[in-house]
Amino acid sequence: MNVKEIRSLFPILHQQVNGHPLIYFDSAATSQKPLPVIEALDRYYREYNSNVHRGVHTLGTKATDAYEGAREKVRRFLNAKSAQEIIFTRGTTTALNLVASSYARANVKEGDEIVITYMEHHSNLIPWQQAAKQTGATLKYISLQEDGTIDLKDVEATVTPATKIVAIAHVSNVLGTINPVREIARIAHDRGAVVVVDAAQSAPHMKIDVQELGCDFLAFSSHKMCGPTGVGVLYGKRELLEQMEPIEFGGEMIDFVELYDSTWKELPWKFEGGTPIIAGAIGLGAAIDFLEQVGLDAIAAHEHELAQYALERLADIEGVTVYGPKERAGLVTFNIEGVHPHDVATVLDAEGIAIRAGHHCAQPLMKWLNVTATARASFYLYNTKEEIDTFIAALQKAKEYFSHVF
Repeated sequence: MNVKEIRSLFPILHQQVNGHPLIYFDSAATSQKPLPVIEALDRYYREYNSNVHRGVHTLGTKATDAYEGAREKVRRFLNAKSAQEIIFTRGTTTALNLVASSYARANVKEGDEIVITYMEHHSNLIPWQQAAKQTGATLKYISLQEDGTIDLKDVEATVTPATKIVAIAHVSNVLGTINPVREIARIAHDRGAVVVVDAAQSAPHMKIDVQELGCDFLAFSSHKMCGPTGVGVLYGKRELLEQMEPIEFGGEMIDFVELYDSTWKELPWKFEGGTPIIAGAIGLGAAIDFLEQVGLDAIAAHEHELAQYALERLADIEGVTVYGPKERAGLVTFNIEGVHPHDVATVLDAEGIAIRAGHHCAQPLMKWLNVTATARASFYLYNTKEEIDTFIAALQKAKEYFSHVF
């Protein structure tokens, strides 16, 4: 499937914004949705909308089969050993908080260490801050190289026998850095720590094999990978999930309820209290089908080509600083000397180009970069080099405009 064919399946791309064809360069924040996903959601609500698991009627059975079928698609997508290792959550943030609230607080104590990096999204930073405060553990940071990459020697120096958890982004949402998770997991396991991976920026863009990575937990969101909002996934090794206590209680997650005590269902349902995210999971399943039809390797190669092309074109603009390594995932984060990122984004929006500006939920990283905010253009399977050319021309226009204003 070529880019033209892919773009034809995304209705939202076929419009004008402020009199210009829409160029959507904000997929790291949320991706657009293809017709197969939109139609899967519509079909559920039109044809078999029902609650799952407990009903024995036809609609309930059909909804349950679709919901649990989506779980199996996720299992296959990640190459997890069992569907019992796949927990549906509200998103990456909820999944990471589940690990921090359940696993960490039961297995981390005063004197232990939790290790993260400066490049973490707030969703993979604040939960560990809170876990450290509540358990008395020490929160430690792995140093970054000048280009925003990680040297394994720094991992070796930071992770000690006192480290119980290493939590790391697979791909930085600001720098585009692709972290060596497999090697970090080996170091962590050698010292007795478990590894938690924030895959929000990798799951949509590249093949992930949790067994090959060697991680113990991994989280990602549907809405960044062509699926609906409000649903995500926590993968966890079965032996660890079985030891963990749920953090939400109510219907669906119980086995037996007595007046003064209750017991929980087996995995994965003990972590899915209340009516689950039925439509969201079905939509995520459709998104996985779509991405696998296109091919994750093809998506990764296309985005790599776009990112390298964008870096080359940005280098032609005087006064532009680009952050992160040369080899990166499909995004570029930058600043134009003398122009605030919000002003850059506003001018680009007038040209129909959607980018992100701000601290990108990564304020410690902004401090490390010695900036308050940056602009970010992030690419996906539906973007083209021609769109990057238009983007570069609009940046030139913004730079010239503000040079005259100031």
